[in-house]
Amino acid sequence: MDYRKQFFVSPGEKLKLAAIDPAHTAGHSSSEDALPEIQKHVARMAESQALLYADGQQSLLVVLQALDAAGKDGVVRHLFTGMNPQGTSVFGFKQPSAEEAAHDFLWRAHQRTPAKGEIVVFNRSHYEDVLVVRVHQLVAKSVWSGRYELIRDFEKMLVANGTRIVKFFLHISPEEQLLRFKQRLDDPARNWKISEGDYSEREFWSAYVEAYEEALSKTSSKDAPWYVIPANHKWFRNLAISQIIADTMGEMGLKLPPTRVDLKEITAKYHAAEAAQEKRAGKAPKPPSKK
Repeated sequence: MDYRKQFFVSPGEKLKLAAIDPAHTAGHSSSEDALPEIQKHVARMAESQALLYADGQQSLLVVLQALDAAGKDGVVRHLFTGMNPQGTSVFGFKQPSAEEAAHDFLWRAHQRTPAKGEIVVFNRSHYEDVLVVRVHQLVAKSVWSGRYELIRDFEKMLVANGTRIVKFFLHISPEEQLLRFKQRLDDPARNWKISEGDYSEREFWSAYVEAYEEALSKTSSKDAPWYVIPANHKWFRNLAISQIIADTMGEMGLKLPPTRVDLKEITAKYHAAEAAQEKRAGKAPKPPSKK
């Protein structure tokens, strides 16, 4: 099954999150059933990342957005752990600092976008400036409503510079969110995740849904697509996202770069160094390879 087709938000469509089942599993029955596929996709991601890093001509930006407890951290932990840290980084968007707030709303996002050869994951993102600021009326409607076009232009610019963009909204039900809040309360190892805002933000659930529906509809495109991922089941969330990322990277035409040195010359230098080392060790030098 091609999850890119199934979960893609068509540009300009009237998205209704209530019509998408957050417990959907595409016929998979359990995490054990899905695990072999997840492992296969994660391996494909790692292979593609090695090529992306070596080639140094393109980059990948992964955007994760969700309501609280939907699993953004879990996606990072389960799907990106195997990546080479030299070419992969994660940035979490918190409340803007004084310096960030003094600039345009895209300033801090632009500083964190991937350089060529890199993968960057945004845990929350520049989309907070059309979500939380809208829900809590931190800026006027005339301000946040004008940001959709600015975001589209920003992402077009990144794409033109060789960055592929994939954006995921992790879709959970309010019942599942409350269950995960309880797990944080019951498990001492998760107590640190508890926030005073967890329950107060639930009062704005409908407003957040409305904000997400409009943001996703107005900023999804062929080159910077949004995907709504059913996320009540963590294992299915990981399955769908890993397949989408692996398939996206598989279409980037990634390959090893051409050799930038004269291999014959380098090989001759290697054999000379090898012979000198063996001479110092008192060994008879090996005859040069005929290959």
